[in-house]
Amino acid sequence: LVLELNQVIIPTYGTVPDQQNLHTPEWADFDDKPDSLFFSDGQRRIDFVLVYEDESKKTTHKRSHRKKQKRKRQEYESNLIKNGLQLEATRSVLDEKLIFVKVHAPWEVLCTYAEVMHIKLPLQPSDLKTRDSAFNWFSRLFRVDENIIKPEQEFFTAPFQKEHLSNFYIQDKDTFFNPATRSRIVHFILSRVEYLTKNNVKKFGINKLLDTGIYKAAFPLHDSSFRHLSTDSDCPSERYLLYREWAHPKNIFKLQPLDFIRKYYGEKIGIYFAWLGFYTNMLIVAAVVGVGCFLYGCLTKDNCTWSQEVCDPNIGGNIIMCPQCDKVCTYWNLTITCESSKKLCIFDSFGTLVFAVFMGIWVTLFLEFWKRRQAELEYEWDTVEYLEQEEQVRPEYEARCTHVVMNEITQQEEHVPYTACGKCIRVTFCTSAVFFWILLIIASVIGIIVYRLSVFLVFSAKLPKHINGTEAIRKYLTPQTATSVTASLISFIVIMVLNVIYEKVAILITDFELPRTQTDYENSLTTKMFLFQFVNYYSSCFYIAFFKGKFVGHPGNPVYWLGKYRNEECDPGGCLLELTTQLAIIVGGKAIWNNIQEVLLPWVKNLIGRYCAAARSEKVVPRWEQDYHLQPIGKLGLFYEYLEMVIQFGFVTLFVASFPLAPLLALINNMLEIRLDAWKLTTQFRRMVPQKAQDIGAWQPIMQGIAILAVVTNAMIIAFTSDMIPRLVYYWSFSVPPYGSHSSHTMKGYINSTLSVFNISDFKNASKPFSPWFGNQTTCRQVYRDLRYPPGHQHQYEHNIYYWHVIAAKLAFIIVMEHVIYFVKFIISYVIPDVSQKTKSKVKREKYLTQKLLHENDLKVVKKTMGKIADKIIKGVDSTFGPKAE
Repeated sequence: LVLELNQVIIPTYGTVPDQQNLHTPEWADFDDKPDSLFFSDGQRRIDFVLVYEDESKKTTHKRSHRKKQKRKRQEYESNLIKNGLQLEATRSVLDEKLIFVKVHAPWEVLCTYAEVMHIKLPLQPSDLKTRDSAFNWFSRLFRVDENIIKPEQEFFTAPFQKEHLSNFYIQDKDTFFNPATRSRIVHFILSRVEYLTKNNVKKFGINKLLDTGIYKAAFPLHDSSFRHLSTDSDCPSERYLLYREWAHPKNIFKLQPLDFIRKYYGEKIGIYFAWLGFYTNMLIVAAVVGVGCFLYGCLTKDNCTWSQEVCDPNIGGNIIMCPQCDKVCTYWNLTITCESSKKLCIFDSFGTLVFAVFMGIWVTLFLEFWKRRQAELEYEWDTVEYLEQEEQVRPEYEARCTHVVMNEITQQEEHVPYTACGKCIRVTFCTSAVFFWILLIIASVIGIIVYRLSVFLVFSAKLPKHINGTEAIRKYLTPQTATSVTASLISFIVIMVLNVIYEKVAILITDFELPRTQTDYENSLTTKMFLFQFVNYYSSCFYIAFFKGKFVGHPGNPVYWLGKYRNEECDPGGCLLELTTQLAIIVGGKAIWNNIQEVLLPWVKNLIGRYCAAARSEKVVPRWEQDYHLQPIGKLGLFYEYLEMVIQFGFVTLFVASFPLAPLLALINNMLEIRLDAWKLTTQFRRMVPQKAQDIGAWQPIMQGIAILAVVTNAMIIAFTSDMIPRLVYYWSFSVPPYGSHSSHTMKGYINSTLSVFNISDFKNASKPFSPWFGNQTTCRQVYRDLRYPPGHQHQYEHNIYYWHVIAAKLAFIIVMEHVIYFVKFIISYVIPDVSQKTKSKVKREKYLTQKLLHENDLKVVKKTMGKIADKIIKGVDSTFGPKAE
């Protein structure tokens, strides 16, 4: 059997089906044991389940089509049996059309494919001493009770080799390969066995059979119900323990049992939850500092001199502002912005600057400490050399390997799916497609901007036009506010719609690109999807932060967008508050939408399924059928979970200068996210095929890129979006002589000196307002701080000296802030190594001991063999040279 298995491994994708001699699964009736994980004999463990609809009972397709499907399925199952797997078929209890094919991998098959896949298995228990951390007593308060979930025993491991079988730590053949490893091996075989050969082209793999509807589902089994312990004494009920000690809401403040998660779901899911938990813990520090900065803004807002001047009826009440659009807009009083100026004092304070600098350092600490934590997990979970040794080529890649090239390293011929020219064409096409769709996103953003410009005219015409700012509705429902809120909502809807489209586009482009391994595939897809999402989610925020109100001219000579729409202006306090509103709507809406899509949707589907089966609830349903009625996890697995969190990471870091409470909201969301994801996996979805993963993949360099960009964006937000730099320049230079009239540095007079004056007689006919001007005043004030000379000056309406001081100060601030933070980031990255010395020592010690163990065992075998040969040689010599008998 082993010899036969060695002949049919990967390169052939199984044996060629023999039409005359098809192997068929065994048939067995359900034995009324709902929690059983074994075949009807109670001995062979179920490692995988395939589900199909009996072709003889189908009515949806033509008879010839049903026959073709049945033949492909029978050939596939026959090849599975020829590859050494054992199959047992059982008809559904609830629906007689469904057939469940249970798959079992015998010991010989497991050993053969464990060697092919380079799976690392235990050699002997680890003898390395672990020193407890000084904070162990504190973390123990939040850990899962060790009496409930026992800590995993540590072993020295090595890639499995059948010829060294005696060297491995085998106490029981039934438990040497744990259920997760068994399922992974079986899935490896299922993905590479063929079902049809047509025109010398082999068609193979369970994925294609699922896509064509020949099989309805393929999944490994959960080991028990999540509601109660298994009635089977041989079942450890790990799913129940995970639900009770990990996924249940009562554990929201507990640490996650990562080793147990990894054991049940595999390293890929384990490292996601490890990363999410680490990120959430790091957010605690950022949230505390952010709340401190927010409280500082709340406490100091009453001492905000410039806001007091806006609200003062003798100062702001006497300042008449120019219209913000052509013709239909009217003159208005500065006191209308009193409420928004008070709110702005909370966010646009010195505490925000401190917090922006802190977050630039925090994100570096987070990434550096995560690298160390990731290195520890790589050692503990045996994935240190995973990429080099274990990862296999994707079946889709292997199927296209029709071109022969010479390997530069081995100087041997090997098969590849495309030539160098073909690869160049594919890369060019994929890159062009990505840029095309990114430009399409930008076009949608421009559409939103045009909406903002056009609808502002409508709101300006419809909303109250009284110059008096005492009406309650006028205080809060200004044209700017109405435009901002509606545009943000429309932007959010457009983002959600485009996400659905770009998901399919990114998958199509990546499939065409044909990456070699699953890791390459996921990394390529990750990069494309993040580029799409980055432009989709952040473009509107970048517009508000860095473009809105920056190129507007002045009232007598406004700048027009597309030659028709007058560019938007910021509030007298800047666009910072509007950026905060945009962030709150997108982040909040995104969190609500994701929870509905990820949690509520599968829960409702499962609820409907249970309701439909209520009439048959008196029947005993087997474990495989219970799992079949759960929701499938999807081909991309945790991809969307990562994407959701990394987009959130971008909001927390890129625009944190406008909203110090962002880390707190992210912390609250993530604490719920961990438990919701855990609840979803353990209760609503079928068990995922356990997969290996060394790290978080392409998400790591993406976050590093965000961290670098965050320093620039926050420096620019403080410099160009907030009003901090103009205020500081006024305080230190223009409030005192020679530019100012105050005897000491003060913020008094800031509003009056920074709002440029415009003569209403200089309005052009195209922009002159319809509303009449009343009063004796002949001037109005410019809304935005463009800092120009007043009318009558020899350089009227040109930028004054204050403007150039402010520009110089902004550029100096950006350069200084960036260099200081980047220097600190460099020092931190240098001081904190990616792998701790403790982990390095463990890895070296394990390598040394495993090599020594394998070498010594091999040496013992050689000595034992050579000793027998030597004894025979010695005996032969003695008989040759001994004295002859007389």
